[in-house]
Amino acid sequence: MLRSYDYASPLKPYIEGLISQKRSLGYNYEFEAYILKAFDDYCIKKDLKQARITKLLLEDWVVLRETEGKGYRGQRVSFVRQLSLYMNSLGLQAYLPKNFSGHEVHVPHIMNDEEIESFYKIVDSYQPIAPAESFRRLAVEYKVFFRIIYCCGLRNAEACNLKFQDVDLSKGILTIFHSKGNKDRLVYLSEDMVQLCQKYITFLHNALGSDPEWFFPCRLPNKPMQKTSVDRKFNEFWMLTPFSSVCDKKPTVHSLRHTFVVKRMNLWMEQGSNLNVMMPYLSKYLGHKGRDETFYYYHQTESAFRIIRQKDNSSGNIIPEVTANA
Repeated sequence: MLRSYDYASPLKPYIEGLISQKRSLGYNYEFEAYILKAFDDYCIKKDLKQARITKLLLEDWVVLRETEGKGYRGQRVSFVRQLSLYMNSLGLQAYLPKNFSGHEVHVPHIMNDEEIESFYKIVDSYQPIAPAESFRRLAVEYKVFFRIIYCCGLRNAEACNLKFQDVDLSKGILTIFHSKGNKDRLVYLSEDMVQLCQKYITFLHNALGSDPEWFFPCRLPNKPMQKTSVDRKFNEFWMLTPFSSVCDKKPTVHSLRHTFVVKRMNLWMEQGSNLNVMMPYLSKYLGHKGRDETFYYYHQTESAFRIIRQKDNSSGNIIPEVTANA
């Protein structure tokens, strides 16, 4: 069951109308609804009297905040832009803010083996301070959640919105619906991940008394784990590792997916596999538009080029220059 919010600004009917339209088309629109609630609160603070979106109203909304990255700001603005487009489609005049999707590229930190091992030791040893049963359940969920992202190269939101019925352990397949670009795909699990998920399902059933709707329910079992909560928890775990004080770039949840891609491509390079043959499979697995989008991940990392230089001087013919924004 998706979370509902109580919108109270004059834009309430249009926010609810947009969300209803998107969900009728099959979109989850959970995170967007959360951000639009923040925008609704912002409009109330701005003392908005009429259901109008103007350039003046958005002056402070589009400003990059000290506590956020450019990517998050881009999402905030993009969701309000969608609201303006929706209102325009109804014959109302609403200002379209600038699309900030072209922000400067953030190069994620690729975690090395020692950092990965240290991170999962922290995750596995985590004991919540709160005695509530739901927090103890979440401690177990984190162990599986962060492993399924790293071992399967999932996006954070894909893991959060994974439904129980979309996990088929008899075939070792996850079905990802309505991901980035509204694409669906199948993600195959390794045998050890299947075994881990089987144990996790048994635990979850015993803890809740039945199979939940969501594969990773949050503290309230009828709702999915929230992307923002996962971001905070990842940062909490990372800061407990000995590498947090010496790492030049702090990793994020997305770094696990990025590391998966680089490690997989490095392994193929070391084995002498033909990347032109293998890359379409990896691109499909990741939910990318094509191999160039996947190569883009690889081109950003110094560890990738170390492998290339170790192999030969002709790898530039195998791995083309990529300029597309992934």
